[in-house]
Amino acid sequence: MVWWLAATVLFGLLMALFAIGLPAAFAFFGINAVGAWVWLGGDPGLVQMIRNGVASISQFSLTPIPFFVLMGEVLFHTGVAMKAIDAIDRLIWRVPGRLSVVAVVAGTVFSAISGSTIATTALLGSLMLPEMLRRGYHPKMAMGPIMAIGGVDMLIPPSALTVLLGSLASISIAELLIAGIVPGVLLSVAFVAYIVLRAALQPSLAPAFEHERLRAWDRWRPLLVYVLPLVIIFVVVVLAMAAGWATPTESAAVGAVATVAVAWAYRSLTWSNLLQALLGTAGISGVILFIIVGATTFAQILTFSGATNGLVEAIRGAELAPYVVLGTMMLILLVLGCFIDQVSMMLITLPFFMPLVQHYGFDPVWFGVLFLICMQLGLLTPPFGMLLFTMKSVAPKEVTMQQVFGAVTPYVVFGLLMLALVIAFPPLATWLPKTLFAK
Repeated sequence: MVWWLAATVLFGLLMALFAIGLPAAFAFFGINAVGAWVWLGGDPGLVQMIRNGVASISQFSLTPIPFFVLMGEVLFHTGVAMKAIDAIDRLIWRVPGRLSVVAVVAGTVFSAISGSTIATTALLGSLMLPEMLRRGYHPKMAMGPIMAIGGVDMLIPPSALTVLLGSLASISIAELLIAGIVPGVLLSVAFVAYIVLRAALQPSLAPAFEHERLRAWDRWRPLLVYVLPLVIIFVVVVLAMAAGWATPTESAAVGAVATVAVAWAYRSLTWSNLLQALLGTAGISGVILFIIVGATTFAQILTFSGATNGLVEAIRGAELAPYVVLGTMMLILLVLGCFIDQVSMMLITLPFFMPLVQHYGFDPVWFGVLFLICMQLGLLTPPFGMLLFTMKSVAPKEVTMQQVFGAVTPYVVFGLLMLALVIAFPPLATWLPKTLFAK
């Protein structure tokens, strides 16, 4: 079978399974079973598929995932996150669009502790959106910042999807985790600047309200008590990786233990909410690992069918300019992000993209950050952006899906601009990991 026909059959079946609503993990298992029988040799191919699945989740590099997820679960279930929001709210009190700014700042802090974009969006949406709407904030000004900063969670470590991307693409996980910090922080700063400017030009979007006047110490004390320890945990996790004191797994374990210790010190940790956090961690990690099981076999089947080598050789033979190929890859990711989840994006594209990255000599860490930005945009783009539906699920019933789409549009533009900036200026992604990991 020629390579293009094999690719058409495999991806046609995959899209058909997605179209009937089959979860990604089961869709890939179905394709893998058929592909293993056809291209890997019948019964021996099926046995090899099982062996590949076991080997794919036995990698030490994947162990940071449950620790990063646990950090966020503990933060949310113990209520420490709500105390941090209140602390930030006390400090920011004379800024136009104050509550929207609080959402972005609080979301940035949570991004440095939580490994789940959905959890960040759901928490901020359920806690802050009703209050913002009650105070007369326009729905776009209320919902947009919460969804946008939820997406940034993917760029700022710890991030379970970053670990997964590094593992599947054979990119240094420690360097990739740190490479997302600068673009993530720049996006957060851009969001704050945009909110303040919009609220100053159109005060009706975010009406000002009288805030309780507090003494300086009363404003700063909650920040020192409830936010500073979370920032310290983030710094320790990043420095431990950068200085070579610990592997990403060991750093993640230290972060998880420190987060539990902080919650205990605040007397917020109970057996009940600890059990909830552990169950949530097991559920999220299980879904991620279950999907990974199908990744290795799918990539191998693409190789054995000739689809991977055929496409790569066709692109090489066309002698396209490197940045034309890169732009095409980014466009494919942006389109896919409108329709499928982030893990499926990785599983579908990485077997084709990584050989091209090696052929054209692109920095893999830089390419990984570009991939993360595209996945972050996929969380926010209609019609199937995951954070759009997360926001709709926690928003009041009178909020329509059209309002949700409209609210996120300006922030999607910022994400596209950041993607263009990182393409034009690679040091935005590569400078920090190269500096911290300099030998």
